[in-house]
Amino acid sequence: MTKSADNSFLDNYLSHLLARASHLVSEDFTPVLKKAGIDRGRWRILAALSDVGEMTIGTLAKAVLMKQPTLTKILDRMEGEDLVKRHNAPNDRRSILVRITDRGRDMISDLLVKSKEHEVQILRSYSTEEEEVLKRVLRTLIERME
Repeated sequence: MTKSADNSFLDNYLSHLLARASHLVSEDFTPVLKKAGIDRGRWRILAALSDVGEMTIGTLAKAVLMKQPTLTKILDRMEGEDLVKRHNAPNDRRSILVRITDRGRDMISDLLVKSKEHEVQILRSYSTEEEEVLKRVLRTLIERME
């Protein structure tokens, strides 16, 4: 007996649904990033830093969904490109802060606008209320899981 898509394990498994939705949205925005000459990892790092200016490597790793060693390698390259700068936190010499540079801001300023336009396109078939519910449910899930 063949299962219909509605009854399949993956089509009803939360982790898979979240991963698939994230993948589809990210893949849809990838051509915009490629045209701008930036990969998803560097985009997420610069976008995360754009609002706050600077954060610790640990906080940044969590925000951009990367392990610290992977993030550190990417930051090495980005620092060489003058997109970010690292320095010791003034109140904790063991803690490293990462900040976005003016060049980094320039690189992503247009992408921030395009990413919001992309989001509008993704959600165009949703009502304002549905969009708010979707984001609220996702934020709540994240808060409860953390």
